Amino acid sequence: DFINCTNGVFHMGQRDINWVRISKEAKQKGFKFKHFGSILHAKLHGEYGKIFDKVQIKIFTQEKDILDLIGTARKVYKKRDERLADMTDESTDTYYSCTLCQSFAPNHVCIITPERSGLCGAYNWLDGKAAYNINPTGPNQPVKKGKVIDAVKGQWQDVNEFIYNNSHKTLEIFNAYSIIEHPMTSCGCFECICCVLPSTNGVMIVFRDYIGMTPVGMKFSTLAGMIGGGVQTPGFIGHSKQYIGSAKFISANGGAKRIVWMDRALKEEMVPVIRKIGNQEGIENFINMIADDTNAVTEEEVLEYITKKNHLALSLPALF
Repeated sequence: DFINCTNGVFHMGQRDINWVRISKEAKQKGFKFKHFGSILHAKLHGEYGKIFDKVQIKIFTQEKDILDLIGTARKVYKKRDERLADMTDESTDTYYSCTLCQSFAPNHVCIITPERSGLCGAYNWLDGKAAYNINPTGPNQPVKKGKVIDAVKGQWQDVNEFIYNNSHKTLEIFNAYSIIEHPMTSCGCFECICCVLPSTNGVMIVFRDYIGMTPVGMKFSTLAGMIGGGVQTPGFIGHSKQYIGSAKFISANGGAKRIVWMDRALKEEMVPVIRKIGNQEGIENFINMIADDTNAVTEEEVLEYITKKNHLALSLPALF
């Protein structure tokens, strides 16, 4: 979010996925590539100067160097995510908020739980806790769950109150585990978008790097424009890749068994996760039951594909 503090520069993304736009006005006023480093240097000192004395910013521009660094970074991300393996949402009475994206989605509030990382994938529950300890007045605040209103949908009284007060009083109810009723709002930094494909009785998931058409009739960019900005859109949620493997993934609506389509690149990346889901649910060869952009582009084609594969979603209770 530090880059978004720059007049005329827009940043969206997380971890190793970043979109940056520089306005013509910023260029005319003298903005140079090196200023990304200057901004990060100044902001890191300003925000975290109490825990370090010096910081160096180095910008890599050669593709080989960048790919090597991405590989190293992804190993670190994996270790960070694995630290939460034994925690559940029920094992703590405190979650953490994230309002970093309110610079461009002013009414959006992320609620980060042990089993649901931030939509961007950059923050998990431990990251939120650490960020709060470093900066108690920052965008990551502890949120007490309070009285349980609906354990299945993931709704708590104090979480609702926090959401209401920090969304400029625009959102009153939040369900952590439902894609249908009062789902979490989305900012725009989400790694993936999940949405309902009504005729299939299931959901599709598309990763932000996929530029093709999806079975819902929209590309990722159009979907992002529709559900981003901090609005609740029943039937649609933004989320991280990690959340797909969570036991709480749309658990109020049947969970990962509902997945009927993914873009091919995401599906291949998530093979270990999908196989694990299949083993846990007792679904043999679950990965091959899920359609992708190589065999289905329209909702009708997805329905035809999953019918041939006898996908479990077809026998689950109706979503609506």
